Amino acid sequence: MAMVGLFWIAEGDVYVGAKPSGLAPGVRLTPEGVLALGDGQSSIYLWEEVRALTVADVPVKSLKRQVGVVKDLALETVMELTLPIGYGRVDEAPAMTVRVNSSDSEHELAAYAAAAVGYPQTEIDLSLALLTRLTEGAATMATTLAAMSEWGRTWEGRRLGGPEREELLRGWVG
Repeated sequence: MAMVGLFWIAEGDVYVGAKPSGLAPGVRLTPEGVLALGDGQSSIYLWEEVRALTVADVPVKSLKRQVGVVKDLALETVMELTLPIGYGRVDEAPAMTVRVNSSDSEHELAAYAAAAVGYPQTEIDLSLALLTRLTEGAATMATTLAAMSEWGRTWEGRRLGGPEREELLRGWVG
């Protein structure tokens, strides 16, 4: 699995945000449509009905956020070492809102961010452009989503640097 911008690509499956686990919310992009996953949001929005697709509440990578993550990890480590039983803290990644505008209404879906320290602004902008591209028509969506899935199967388990992720996103945006 690999993270490219706001997308998590695992075994050829493309998610907006992190791949959900269990009942956690998530959004998967399939050739058929936008699939809402998790407790309370199980549905599919077919591509022919989707007019716009965007993401709000995206955590932006910043020094403050990076310092906060390091501080939280240090505090968590100390708490785990000093308390014999878990101390009841439940960590969650920041939640993002995936907005699906369909022919009849707007739907808001939840998805967890995959980047603990946030996403670089350039990758956010390119990812939002890519989501717009996916709504430009069936041929564009099918070609773009197939390219993303194929890349995911080919690059499974490898990490990319920022410039490589940006180049890949620019290629998919066209």
